[in-house]
Amino acid sequence: MNEFTTTPVQLDTEAELDAFIERHECSLVEFYTEGCPLCQAMEPVLGNVARSTAVAIGLVNPRDDLELVDRFEIQSVPTLVFFRAGEPIATRADGFLGGDEVVAFLEANAPAAVAAGD
Repeated sequence: MNEFTTTPVQLDTEAELDAFIERHECSLVEFYTEGCPLCQAMEPVLGNVARSTAVAIGLVNPRDDLELVDRFEIQSVPTLVFFRAGEPIATRADGFLGGDEVVAFLEANAPAAVAAGD
């Protein structure tokens, strides 16, 4: 299945994350924490990106799941991880990114998925 979502999807468990990235050919996942102002500021940006591209967007709060943090090498939040065919392809951990920066990150890794949302 390769439908894309028009709003970011909250993923509460590692199993939900795994199912999400397997279900979508291209997906972008934001790793965040509660109370992180930069993470909160990213939410509307990611909503706009979800509506304007064919890339499914998920949101994961790893809380104190150290295995999940280690698996994706999360060292700071917000961290964006781009997946293609279930595999992590690229990571950005540069703090707040505007919509144009997120789209440019996606275009660099999946130009067809960005164009499909036009």
